[in-house]
Order: sequence, then C-alpha cells, then structure tokens
Amino acid sequence: MNETTNIIEKEYIISIADRQIYGKLFYPDDGSKHPAVILSHGYNGCCDDFEVECRGLAQNGYLAYAYDFCGGSTRSRSTLSTTQMTIFTEIEDLLGVFDNIKSLDIVDSSHIFLLGGSQGGLVTALTAEKISDQIAAMVLYYPALNIPDDWRRNFPLEKDIPETVSFWDMTLSRKFFTTIRDFNTFDNIGSYKGNILVIYGDRDPIIPLGVIDKAVQKYERIDLKILEGEGHGFSPDGRITAIDMVKDFLGQN
Repeated sequence: MNETTNIIEKEYIISIADRQIYGKLFYPDDGSKHPAVILSHGYNGCCDDFEVECRGLAQNGYLAYAYDFCGGSTRSRSTLSTTQMTIFTEIEDLLGVFDNIKSLDIVDSSHIFLLGGSQGGLVTALTAEKISDQIAAMVLYYPALNIPDDWRRNFPLEKDIPETVSFWDMTLSRKFFTTIRDFNTFDNIGSYKGNILVIYGDRDPIIPLGVIDKAVQKYERIDLKILEGEGHGFSPDGRITAIDMVKDFLGQN
C-alpha cells in the first residue's frame, strides 16, 4: 500500500436481532476491496483496546473492525447490560458482526480473519467452529479457554451460584455461570482446519500454559508464539512484537 494513502477511521454500528453493536472501522481510503480482520476484546474490555492493532492493520491494507460486545463491559457502548451477557451471547454478537462485515462492498469476503483476546479469544475460537469454511485464518491473544473450568471450580455446586456476582469490577448474572457449567471448551474446538496463531506471555497469571498446550494438541495447524516476560495483556514493547507477528501471519494467509 502507498505510504501516503489516507486511513479512514469511523464509528460503525451493527444491528442484530434486538441488539445494537457499537464498533469502529479502520481501512485504507483507496477505493479497493480489502481483506478484513474482526477483533474481539476480552472481559470488561471494549473496542478501544484494539485501536493500535486496527491502525497497524489498516496501514498494511486491511479493513479492521473492533467492536464492543453487548453487555461485555462497563464501558460498552453496545446494548444489553453486563448481567445479560454470557459467552453464548458474545458468540451471537461475533456471528452477527461477521455477517455484516462480510457483506461490505469494500471487503474481500474470501479473506476474513478473526482475532480475539482473553475471553474474546475463547469466543473467537468457538465462533470459528461455526463458520470454519468462511474464516481465512485466526489469531488468539492469550485465549481464556479455561473460563468454564475455572468457574466450575469456583462454584462446585450449582446451588452455590448467587443471582449476581461482582467480578473484576463488573457484575455478572447467575446465567453467565449456569450456561457454561456443563460446557467443556476442548470438546467444542478443534474442527477448524485453517491456520491459527496463538500469542501468549510466559508470565500470564490467568491462563496456565497447560491450557495453551492443550489447545495446540487440538488443532491441526497452529503456531504458538511465547513472549518472554509478558503477562495477561502485553506491555507496549510486547504489543509491538505481537502486532508484527500478526502482520506476518496474516500476510502468509
């Protein structure tokens, strides 16, 4: 892409069923079709968390769309409250976003990529199973594939789950926990046959390396990059390294 090409950044709202999904589009203003990357944030995050990635991708010729999960954050500008959000409502959100982005005139629908971080990584991995033949490749930042297991340990008996739970500055409803109670992540991933890049910090206190290793065993075509000294959420330097890895990976797919 010409270095002088202008990058368009604009708010873009997507309607699905009874929801309005707020997000931001980033793409080169060159009148052509672009491969697209859909970026899904983590627990209590929002689309702003991926603005650096979105700008970097747009400068490399991609259309990037980052959005707020409905009820996915106290900062979310999408509809629904945090007590209405579950892993499965977030999958519905991503499926709706995918259908919309795929339909845009400026998108090369044969080259759509998914990128998700933490809980958004779990949602991305599960969503890819549903539309596997439409996804060119997938990137996961420190994917929280252990969320169902963790909450089963925290609430050994279903009767122990209260009506609401305050966790990491966000209020969740009982439904968030009951809907994943009998759900095993690793029974529901692995059929996606496209290329996958996982980027993980070796000091991540939330996602054990064993969880990531188990994912590596489930997929046929997965590349794990471990960033030394990085935790759950990358430092500025680690983020630059991760973005460079993403660009290289997408360029090969």
